[in-house]
Amino acid sequence: MSTTMPKAQEVNRSWYILDAEGLPLGRVAAKAAHILRGKHKPTFIPHVDCGDHVIIINCDKAILTGKKLEQKKFYWHTGWIGGLKAKSYKDLMANEADKAMYIAVYGMIPNTSQGREQMKRLRTYKGSEHKHEAQKPVAYEL
Repeated sequence: MSTTMPKAQEVNRSWYILDAEGLPLGRVAAKAAHILRGKHKPTFIPHVDCGDHVIIINCDKAILTGKKLEQKKFYWHTGWIGGLKAKSYKDLMANEADKAMYIAVYGMIPNTSQGREQMKRLRTYKGSEHKHEAQKPVAYEL
């Protein structure tokens, strides 16, 4: 019995669209990371980047369960001494919901050169409008 070993140039990339309206932010991010890595394909191999393109729309209508909206914060460091910054998810979801979704997916992708290439195939949008109709994305059911 032989094992299929796809090469990087043999990978067929599809376009999927995820609608985050009314769904938990983490569930949508987990499914997007799953598709970006290519784990939904039967030919998945960890050392080959075989993932697909993902478009996430309606990021501003995604929900956070429990008290995360009031209590959870996003932290980052500027690189300077005392440069720890924080922003609450209440502000982040109100003003930059697409960035909040990007951050959630980024945390679920491996921190490698392959992971950086996979993140280039993620597109997030606040509303239901996107500019990738020419690629004919297929709606992915969660």
